[in-house]
Amino acid sequence: MSNRNKNTVIGEVHHSTLSMLSYSTGFYINEFIQGVLIFILYYFYEVELGLSSWLTGLGLIIYGLWDAINDPLLGYISDRPFRFTRKWGRRFPWIIFGFIPMLISFLLIFNPPNVSGQENPGIIFGWLVFTLCLFDTCETFFTNNYFSLYPDKFRTNEERRKVSAFSIYIGIVGVVFANLLPPSIVIFGDRGTYTLMALLCVIINFFCFFLMLPGSKDDKEMVELFIENYGKKEKESLKETLKFVFKHKSLFAFLIFYLLYLNLTNMVQASFLYWIRFIIYGDTGDVLYVMILLLVGVMCGIPIWVLYNKKSGDNRKTMIYSAIALIVITIFFTFINTLTNLMVLVFIWGMALGGFWTFYYVVYSDVIDESIANTGMRREGLYSGLRRFFGNLAKVTQAFYFSLVHDLTGFVEGADTQPPLAQTGILLLFGIIPAITMAVGFIIFLIFYDITPEKAKMIREKIMELKV
Repeated sequence: MSNRNKNTVIGEVHHSTLSMLSYSTGFYINEFIQGVLIFILYYFYEVELGLSSWLTGLGLIIYGLWDAINDPLLGYISDRPFRFTRKWGRRFPWIIFGFIPMLISFLLIFNPPNVSGQENPGIIFGWLVFTLCLFDTCETFFTNNYFSLYPDKFRTNEERRKVSAFSIYIGIVGVVFANLLPPSIVIFGDRGTYTLMALLCVIINFFCFFLMLPGSKDDKEMVELFIENYGKKEKESLKETLKFVFKHKSLFAFLIFYLLYLNLTNMVQASFLYWIRFIIYGDTGDVLYVMILLLVGVMCGIPIWVLYNKKSGDNRKTMIYSAIALIVITIFFTFINTLTNLMVLVFIWGMALGGFWTFYYVVYSDVIDESIANTGMRREGLYSGLRRFFGNLAKVTQAFYFSLVHDLTGFVEGADTQPPLAQTGILLLFGIIPAITMAVGFIIFLIFYDITPEKAKMIREKIMELKV
């Protein structure tokens, strides 16, 4: 599904639109699975299972510590050639290997032993930690290599922008299902409906996997080029590689910004259930209407941001302006007290989210390109592992904020109503707290990230000269 143009220089392969669409289907799978976990995991264990806020948070912290080891290590390993690399590719075998176990472990997360988290906290806590760490290991094999394929397979700015646009629109469908399926299936107080929801997620993603496979194969030319150049480079240990990586200024700026952006989106998305159940005492049907307006807002916002990016040609500037909009609008969530006002604000927030969501991976590809130009080595697996680590770290920090605020404000686990102070905590977690966290990341990005359009062009030219 790729073709070599006669005028194409070494290190560049052009791909059909069908190939790009097929590859982009993986974004649907990732957004769907991750979206469900962000949207409902903490709520499920704290409210439905009755596990204390701090134990729920501790389980996610342990998961984050495991992830800190797991992601960079598996990324480093997958950057090396193996016996099967020439025949099957660098990334494709790992994508196949991790997918089915990832779905099984996802199902296990929402199928805990039939005991109360208040009466048997050790059992529920142990199940949370075991299933999350199992899921993370399997998911790392899949997502690390899937996302590592993007900067290696699609090397021109034109193809990256096109794939990014496809991926965002297809990813939106994943977000639609992640946000609409749970409130359509689950019933507050009925644990079995959460298991049914997870099973439907697994079935849907299993069928989408086959649509993704054709576009997720490595280009033979790039595999041969990688193997040829790998033998010429002096090998570095994981420790030496990480030393270099953490001296990479643009990488540092991006990852901190990305982490705190996810802090914002994770806290806001997770707060929808708490706000509707404990502030306006609504039901899952209200959640459904809010999610629909959010996704309509995202879809309306994306073409506006894409048009701006095409005119400006500046990925950095697009992220900065969309981030400002996202931070400012988020603050107002703390002061919303009616469903109608929430729906209007969510639509506007979705438009701002569309810009950041569309271009953050394009910007990260620029960061990876800079590393390749500086070292002559392709480390997409390690960089993808680091991005995933910071993405999962955002879940940990979200759990910490929720645990801390719920504890300080007297949130009652497993209760149908909450005291006024706990309601104030819910509102703070919905707006002001996430806005402040992302504002910190925004300042760091503004100071340290320096890849302008001119610099990005020079970087790509250097990569072509290096033939890597």
